[in-house]
Amino acid sequence: MEKRKAKAVFMAFGTKGDVYPLAAIAAAFACDQKQYHVMLITHSAHESLSPHLAEKQVQFCPVSSPPVLSADQNDDTEGKAESSFFLQKRKVTRDHRQECYSLIERIFGDGPSLDGDLIVINFFALEGWSLAESFRVRCVVAAPYVVPYSAPATFESQFQIELPLLYKYLVDAPSGKVCWKDVTHWMWPLFTENWGSWRNDVLHLSTCPFTDPVTSIPTWHDRPQSPLVMYGFSKEVVECPAYWPSKVLVCGYWFLPIEWQFTCMKCREISVYAKDALCPSHLELQNFMQTAPVFVGLSSIGSMGFLKDPRAFICVLQNVLSTTNYRFILFTAGYEPLEAIVRTIAAEASFEQKNWSDDCLPLFNGQLLCFSGSVPYGWLFPKCAAVIHHGGSGTTAAALQAGKPQVVCPFMLDQFYWAERMHWLGVSPEPLNRNHLLPDKNDNTSVQEAACVLSLSIHAALSSTVKARAAEIAERILLEDGVSEAVKYLKEELGLN
Repeated sequence: MEKRKAKAVFMAFGTKGDVYPLAAIAAAFACDQKQYHVMLITHSAHESLSPHLAEKQVQFCPVSSPPVLSADQNDDTEGKAESSFFLQKRKVTRDHRQECYSLIERIFGDGPSLDGDLIVINFFALEGWSLAESFRVRCVVAAPYVVPYSAPATFESQFQIELPLLYKYLVDAPSGKVCWKDVTHWMWPLFTENWGSWRNDVLHLSTCPFTDPVTSIPTWHDRPQSPLVMYGFSKEVVECPAYWPSKVLVCGYWFLPIEWQFTCMKCREISVYAKDALCPSHLELQNFMQTAPVFVGLSSIGSMGFLKDPRAFICVLQNVLSTTNYRFILFTAGYEPLEAIVRTIAAEASFEQKNWSDDCLPLFNGQLLCFSGSVPYGWLFPKCAAVIHHGGSGTTAAALQAGKPQVVCPFMLDQFYWAERMHWLGVSPEPLNRNHLLPDKNDNTSVQEAACVLSLSIHAALSSTVKARAAEIAERILLEDGVSEAVKYLKEELGLN
């Protein structure tokens, strides 16, 4: 019987900034290790990756769960909305885990696992850890950001009380074996009821990792190695403290190939041989970029329910434009309520549309260009004066790589970390409060106050000091190749060198 290929499964859930970096590693690993069958498990919403991955011999395995789940903004009864959201989330989680289990069973359930088999997960794919345990496959963590949450303040004391033997097992672990540092750094959610009941009821594992499923006592006879954790950022940007576990490695940023990031097929084809050119249909976009506009983009913030009044947001940008000589390019990121407002304002305006493509709508006498398609940040940001964004890890990385000043308005999780970090590095002014970019009310006072704060932040970002600092950081990370480093570390982990 012919021996099957080793399998490398990359599980990445969340928005583009969570998923695309792991897709980049999966593609590079498949190109480097042709003896592997490589797969990416992610949301069907990221289907646009599929043809690019197929070209690199990576199989796209979709699950139906959405990248983000937001509460219904239209429900008038707060308590009812919360209850409905909780029930919806519980059902989506249950169905999502079942789909993940079915996929992993289909991939690894056809016989004993091989030594070289591998599951790589991001922090939103923690089910992969238990699935790897269930199918006896090595598990590695790959994350484009530092852990976006920390354990509750009482976690360690409660752990000691409820699981004293397991606590001793982890605290007294020999060098190189899984230990308490691993738990406090990233593994602590695996010990919560959220995962315990699923592990026990569905996977027939022990409720807690590293314990016997029958006796619930620690597996003293079987101490696994401390898991490899790879981070997709630069050491020039994030300090790596000595108290991190020894198997935490920092690679540098993980970017998708530029040609994958165009929604326009003709632009994509041209990018292969003419790096700075776009197709004839996007000539006006290319011309607009020659004016060095300020980029404005909030990525998935709209779909997460934070952009409650798109017109107020556009009014803030309009107010800034009316009192400055800036130009803005706004990425609408496929958020329909925002794009509907843009279309309405454009229809009311008398500004001549010229030969703009369907995905470009100029507003306010051409000072604001709204773009509903996608071009790589690696192409766009070097042509911008500054980058206004939500603090997502991918956008932050691209702005750093381009050497551009930033104005950051964080909304959740690691975004607050990146916003503070950019300010600490000196590449951005103090982070904005969300109401200074997205006011809840579209009244003159709210809009004018937000516009005033935003204008001052852009002015600060464009100071010679901040611009010089941004250019300096870009120079320092210029030669890093995070994707190649990640592949190298995976090969070392698997003994493929």
